[in-house]
This record gives sequence, structure tokens and C-alpha cells, in this order.
Amino acid sequence: MSLIRVVSYNIHKGRSALGRRDSLNELRLGLYGLRPDLVFLQEVQGRNEQKSLLDAQHESLAAALRLDVAYGRNAIRHATDHGNALLSRYPILDHENLDISDHRLEQRGLLHARIDVGDRAVHCFVVHLGLFAGSRSRQILALTERIKRMVPDGEPILIAGDFNDWNDRLAPMFVQQLGLYEVFSHAPRSHGGDLPRLRDSVKRLSNALRGLPSSGVSVMERNNQLGMDGSSRLQAPPRTFPAVFPWFRLDRIYQRGFAVRSARVLRGREWAKLSDHSPLLAELELP
Repeated sequence: MSLIRVVSYNIHKGRSALGRRDSLNELRLGLYGLRPDLVFLQEVQGRNEQKSLLDAQHESLAAALRLDVAYGRNAIRHATDHGNALLSRYPILDHENLDISDHRLEQRGLLHARIDVGDRAVHCFVVHLGLFAGSRSRQILALTERIKRMVPDGEPILIAGDFNDWNDRLAPMFVQQLGLYEVFSHAPRSHGGDLPRLRDSVKRLSNALRGLPSSGVSVMERNNQLGMDGSSRLQAPPRTFPAVFPWFRLDRIYQRGFAVRSARVLRGREWAKLSDHSPLLAELELP
């Protein structure tokens, strides 16, 4: 059995919620404090020729967290590009980025990566869907067709990202056609949480770089444990946007083949400074 900590986060190209300041350094420390095994990132700048601090964000974050990385470039501009990325503690066997843009005004991609978890292949999909309902339906159809064609029956699946699905209309398609379930619908208990203090994350990172143990550093976490009877409570996906006052349910983590141990949305002033979205954190068990 493998316990996997999964984070999904739209990082807003490493800029604060209002875009007034760079947040990549604080974001790096915040993610480090979560000790993730898999990080599904959206709006990641792979190239920024105007500001070097914001360039190659997927590589910078992966190096700090000591994770492997796959990047899918979607939106290409004169001096920048951005897309989706997967950071993984497990070996990335292969990956492919698919263009699922529905019209010229929105460049959207689907990053599909296979990772090796204890000699088992797990299929990871990082998504950022369109702003229009028709676009999202067609993009989910492309995702569904890809899964049916490329993923053998019974192999575990994780799909996470910014679905822009504030009416939660896509869930039935996942459940009925693919047997996928949103993690909050099967979590035993779920809630928001506070950001581990950044000074604690700094200490943890400093100790790790010097090869020192980090047991003396306290990081506040509130995990929800699966009940002895395996019971769970159905719950709608959390409100994640805008981070300063979450109202819309845009972000999701769907899974197949896992047991959901806990699921929560990370809120609070510190997280709200980093991006316009709140991140999701789930603990999943792979039998």
C-alpha cells in the first residue's frame, strides 16, 4: 500500500492574486512545507524572456522539492509561454501534451504522464479547461476518448487541475463513463486549512539542504483519517476562487483505483497572497 500526497494548484504564473508582486519564492516554500508526492500545476510559465525570476518555473519548483517534472506548453506569446506541469516523487515513465484548444482565444492543453508507483503504472492528467461550457464539454470528450484509448482497464488514474466547472456539470460524465470520483465526494471529512508557517518551511528546507533532520520543526497539519468502518461523507467540491474570498468551485482532483484518506482546500491569508486560486491537498491510498 502506498500513501500519496497530491496537490493541485493554479499558480497564476508565479504572481500574486492581483498580479502586483512575484510570489514564486513564497510559493516554493509553501509547497515544500506540504511534503507532496505529486503536484498538478496549471498556469506555469515555462519561458519568460522579460523577467528571469519567472522563467522555467516548473524546473525551479521541481528542483526545490526534489521531484521529477514534466511540462506541457500551451499558450505561446512573443516572450513567454505557459502551460501545465506535473511534479512527481515517483519516476515519470513517459508523458505527452495534447492540444485541446477549442478556439483561437484560448490555448488549452492536456498533459498525460505515466508514473511508476511500486511497479504499478499510474496515469496522471493535468488539465486546465476553457471558460465556456461548450468548450469544456468538448475538451472533456477529448479526455474521455484519450483515457478509453490509452489507459488499460483497471489501471489507476488521477485527473487534477482547473476545470472552470463552477456548476459541477462534468462530474456525471466522469462517474458514468470512466468510474472516476472527485476526492471530496469520498473523503471521510474535509475542510480548509492553514498554510504551514513559512519560517517553518524555511527551516525544513535549510535543514534538508544541509543534510540535517527536520524532526524539530513543527508544521501544522490537520489530516482527516478514514473511519474504521470505511465510511465516508459525500460533499461537493470546495470553493477555490478567488483565493481572497473563495466563491467558485473551479478546481478538482478526480481519482480511480485509490482510497481517499483525506481531502482539503488550503485557505488563509498566506495562501491568498500567492495566487488567485486556493490549492487542493489530498491523501490517497493505492492498494
